[in-house]
Amino acid sequence: MAYVPGVALILAIIALALFGMWRGWRARTRRAARVGVTFGPATGEAVATFGGLYVATTAHDDPLDRLPLPHLGFRSKVVVTVTTEGVALDMPAAPTLFLAAARLVGAGRATWTIDRVVERDGLVLIAWTTDDGTIVDTYLRLQSSEPDALVAAVEDLRTTPTGASK
Repeated sequence: MAYVPGVALILAIIALALFGMWRGWRARTRRAARVGVTFGPATGEAVATFGGLYVATTAHDDPLDRLPLPHLGFRSKVVVTVTTEGVALDMPAAPTLFLAAARLVGAGRATWTIDRVVERDGLVLIAWTTDDGTIVDTYLRLQSSEPDALVAAVEDLRTTPTGASK
């Protein structure tokens, strides 16, 4: 019986910590609600397809600030399709996120982001603008695909006028 107050105190501290984490995540979700993301089907003709893992979407140039956007808050498998009009991210149990070429800001390689560190330049970073004009970075980890090919395809799409012959 001498342990009951100590055990109760530990359980209360754990419950308080869990409650604080839950409230913090809800507050982040409310703050991120202003960042609009429209989901919809891909348009254009498929140019290249890559398979891998969706890692995170963060604030631009702040790889430790994960944005809890709808369907983009957690890691998942992803199929990335580069079309003549943009880039489509298809994840299981989520609608397609299509990034039109006009919304693409850039693409490159990264070594780390929130909760993920890989070999040098092991991640692909795609920078794009949300519906409200906020620039965000999406990180992908390709499997059995060449990351440089995806970066080149996105950069080519970004610098080539839509509808132009390639």
